[in-house]
Amino acid sequence: MNDIKLFDTEDFNRQYFYSGNDLGAVYTKSNTTFRVWSPLANKVSLFLYDKGYKSKPYDKLKMEKDINGTWFVQINEDLHGVFYTFEVEKENEKYETVDVYAKACGVNGERGMVVDLSRTNPEGWDEDVKPQLKNSTDSIIYEAHIRDLTIHKTANVNHPGKFLGLSQENTRSPEGLSTGLDHLVELGITHINLLPVADFGSIDENKLDLPQYNWGYDPINYNCLEGSYSSNPIDGETRIKEFKRLVQTLHRKNIRVVLDVVFNHSYNKEESNFHKTIPFYYHRVNADGKFLNQTKQGNELASDRAMVRKFIIDSVSFFAKEYHVDGFRFHLMGLHEIDTLNAVREAIDKIDPTILLYGEGSLPNDINIPYTNRALKENLASMPRVAAFNDDCKEGIRGSEYYNEQPGFVNGAINMEEFIKLSIVGAVPHPQVNYEKINIKPYATQPNQTINYASRHDNFTLYDKIVETTEGLDMNMRIKMVYMATSIVLTSQGIPFIHAGDEMLRTKNGDKNSYKSPDIINQIVWHSKYDHQELFDYYKGLIKLRKEHPAFRMTTKDMINNHLRFIETYVSNTIAFNITDSANGDSYADMVVIFNANTSELKVRLPHFGIWNVIVDGDKAGTTVLRKISGNEVVVPELTTCVLYSNEKLVNEVTVVEKGKPDYHKYAGYAAGAIGLYLLLRRKKKNHK
Repeated sequence: MNDIKLFDTEDFNRQYFYSGNDLGAVYTKSNTTFRVWSPLANKVSLFLYDKGYKSKPYDKLKMEKDINGTWFVQINEDLHGVFYTFEVEKENEKYETVDVYAKACGVNGERGMVVDLSRTNPEGWDEDVKPQLKNSTDSIIYEAHIRDLTIHKTANVNHPGKFLGLSQENTRSPEGLSTGLDHLVELGITHINLLPVADFGSIDENKLDLPQYNWGYDPINYNCLEGSYSSNPIDGETRIKEFKRLVQTLHRKNIRVVLDVVFNHSYNKEESNFHKTIPFYYHRVNADGKFLNQTKQGNELASDRAMVRKFIIDSVSFFAKEYHVDGFRFHLMGLHEIDTLNAVREAIDKIDPTILLYGEGSLPNDINIPYTNRALKENLASMPRVAAFNDDCKEGIRGSEYYNEQPGFVNGAINMEEFIKLSIVGAVPHPQVNYEKINIKPYATQPNQTINYASRHDNFTLYDKIVETTEGLDMNMRIKMVYMATSIVLTSQGIPFIHAGDEMLRTKNGDKNSYKSPDIINQIVWHSKYDHQELFDYYKGLIKLRKEHPAFRMTTKDMINNHLRFIETYVSNTIAFNITDSANGDSYADMVVIFNANTSELKVRLPHFGIWNVIVDGDKAGTTVLRKISGNEVVVPELTTCVLYSNEKLVNEVTVVEKGKPDYHKYAGYAAGAIGLYLLLRRKKKNHK
């Protein structure tokens, strides 16, 4: 117990904090150094193996106690491909453990592996170029599980469920539609958020011929890749080569890569590599030495401790540099401290300031971190370069996840308008959003701190939630609700986030927690794209609209407040807003977006008389003009989103062009019409005389 009390003292940190960047195995062709931080150990030894499992060490070397609680040894040989572990002895305890800083490992992560990372680079890796990202609000994130996207036979890939499966080009479903990688490109997303790809413990990589599935939120080796996603988990190099190939391919296809990282807890307690290396330091424990498990997620890491925070920063930096990763989504971010997230942000800004950093900024349980220092969405003002999921957006759109049958705005609830308006303005302060009515404060200081979504990997899929809340309703009406939910997310300020397969009406048959459910529940069946081609086209059209029109991607709170105005509809369950004055340099002078969540049509008064072009309705979305309206009113059918734009106002029946390149053919038409009208009136006047 005395050791635990020591961990949080200034004396301990001053004596044992190690700031160096050479922890773990550092390889060169002529030698490899090994350094492990274990300040309370009495003895540390290095074991070397020629295999990743089921073999005895061929050598055992004593490590020397070195500075700041580290132990060190150097071997003057080329050790590439050699497996290793540490044996840590303390008083009456002796543990053999994997290096927590291991960059490669063998099957099931049972041993670390020394690796020459330059040998794992695919051809052209040094010339890998990240897709351009001017502003983080330009991001459109697509969340997917490696296995889900390609495991079903209709994906038609050579390596189903693997890194290689997702990196394969020119794949088609039995109906001839794009699948996997080509589907992502066709859809038009800018980022793919991959569920955990770091080595996790719930899949036996020696038995991949047996049905196994897990999302991967049970990390073992944080800096190693998951072997079950590789074509050969026994060879420690293979998973690295194949993941790099995936990143490289996605970059070539203009898609950035975000990794879901799980630094909030470990898979095991006493059996974790952290605990074996220095017992009780890396985890949160109480005064009696019992592991805290307040969130029912696992064993919380003590990210407020200096060497734990350093580990997180080092790990994220490693993936950003070595794997060219473009973003990190922190699982249960609210279990960390503001200081930790800001330190991570500072570190990755030095590598690439366009890297995204976001996470779950809400947590229902209390933990032993002061509320004001928790990385919650309510504290985003203290984390200016960090974003959080807008859970109020999801629950406003579709209803609470705590009550299965409770609906949201699109599926029948009342008084949800302010939740949707909060999302539309990107959760920043706005004078027309009544925050008090929903007991929420605007938590984003700028729109790039908000991740808007209607569905994520956890809880019901979007369609399944709608089914759960609309008993007796026919499928066509339910699909209309999906259309509207999607249009809210993709026309709101902030960063939109899409769950894989929602664009094909993905269902998990009502399974709201499919983290270890079989493939039959989690897999994407590509027949669904053919069955719901219109829905896919709608998603694709909304993405095209958002990408081509920066008014939906405003970058500051002030810009939103100056250009976005809500329109009074005088009807419940409806929302309309106007984006004015070519916001953010848009080619459209005025845009109006209307959501009619009622089962009857709605007439809306537009901001001015003019020529209004409808580009989104209940069936289609994009930038193509579907029809024109002349005047200042539009009728919106039931359960329909309508998006219109106008570059032409009518003032006393004279057309005023507001924005855009001169259309001389159009002007010639107007002139001819005016001349014709003048001659007609003159003739009538002459005849009258």
